[in-house]
Amino acid sequence: MTSAVPRSRFALRRSVDDHRPDRMPVPPQTLRPQQITSAAVIIAVLVAAHVLAWRGTEIAPDTLVRGWAGMARFIGEAVPPDISWPTVVGPGLQACLVTLWIGLLGTTFSIPFSFLLAILGSRATTSNAVVYQVARGLLSFLRAVPDIVFALIFVTAVGLGPFPGVLALMFHNTGVMGKLWSEAMEAVDQGPAEALRIAGAGRTQIALHAIFPAVLPQLIGLLLYRFDVNVRSSVVLGLVGAGGIGFLINQAIQLFRFDQLLSYILMVLILVIAVDLLSAAIRRRLQT
Repeated sequence: MTSAVPRSRFALRRSVDDHRPDRMPVPPQTLRPQQITSAAVIIAVLVAAHVLAWRGTEIAPDTLVRGWAGMARFIGEAVPPDISWPTVVGPGLQACLVTLWIGLLGTTFSIPFSFLLAILGSRATTSNAVVYQVARGLLSFLRAVPDIVFALIFVTAVGLGPFPGVLALMFHNTGVMGKLWSEAMEAVDQGPAEALRIAGAGRTQIALHAIFPAVLPQLIGLLLYRFDVNVRSSVVLGLVGAGGIGFLINQAIQLFRFDQLLSYILMVLILVIAVDLLSAAIRRRLQT
């Protein structure tokens, strides 16, 4: 008899808990007619855009199928790759090192300009609307001009070689990284900043003691990501005369030495994987 009372109380308590408002089943939500109409319009616009893009880019799968003979001939001439040390592997490794240096210096030299424009182009650190809009406009311009266009401009200014590649990456990366950093600053938790503002701290003190410490790991992560991208971009810049392994790839294409081309492509693959692993290791180190 004594054990029946606790069980009945427990059953009563469970019955009451099952009927609490937060345990009640949520009724299924249905789409309103306005939402259905909006979704249908969006789908129709996307389908129309893809149809226009298909026609505008002149996509022809049958042409690709008919070109199998050319692809087979390319593979037959590229395999096996040319691995002769004095003419291919040695110069290719040296060019890969130059490509790495282009990506490194292009990223490093853009850091101070990116940081300055990120501060001026973030509402979290800039209160002047004119300064904010000017900084945003400059970031948009540097980001809108492709790095290969900058490379062509600087090749005509300073000549062929790695130097115009470094300048091209520096200018383009300033726009991209400055935009990423400014958005990271705006997305930071404003609680500590508001507390310092209420306590009478100035905007510089708020930025130094509340915004920058909170966003620093994210800024470093974005920097490493851009370094990874810039190393790959420096390969493309070599195709327009900016030095590095891209320059050798362009030469192999012009000479129809597809066996050398395959060797250079494999070197680029190893370089990209190595840089990616290094960046990932540094990011994991920063998170611990």
